[in-house]
Amino acid sequence: MELLKESVDYAIFFILGLMGFITVWLTIERWMFMRKCRPEQYATKTDYDTALTNNLTTLYIIYSNAPYVGLLGTVIGIMITFYDMGQSGNINASDIMTGLSLALKATALGLTVAIPTLIIYNGLQRKINVLSSRWDEQNAPEGAQA
Repeated sequence: MELLKESVDYAIFFILGLMGFITVWLTIERWMFMRKCRPEQYATKTDYDTALTNNLTTLYIIYSNAPYVGLLGTVIGIMITFYDMGQSGNINASDIMTGLSLALKATALGLTVAIPTLIIYNGLQRKINVLSSRWDEQNAPEGAQA
């Protein structure tokens, strides 16, 4: 039980830190790609849209699952707190509150990763919609442009 108590925070923080790093990495990659991407480089709109949306699934997975990873850390922390209380036979309110407050830090970190990733994902989706509409404008039939 001591090994679990010592390692759970590190494991959860490592996973959430990795998720945050991947988010930053993919955000920079997508931003740089969209700055240099031109519709005329692609033969079809499907190819263009596929190139634009590359890596967005990973961002979606991160923003939708980071809170759950944090929640897992919190639940494990609460379980450890209750286990320690049961083993010691001592029901001290300050020990309980300290254990619970420390357990909640994992949820806070999960939300800290998820919220910016959601904002970035939605911003990239908007940018993709704008860029995709440029394909339609550039490739409209001659008489169709107003």
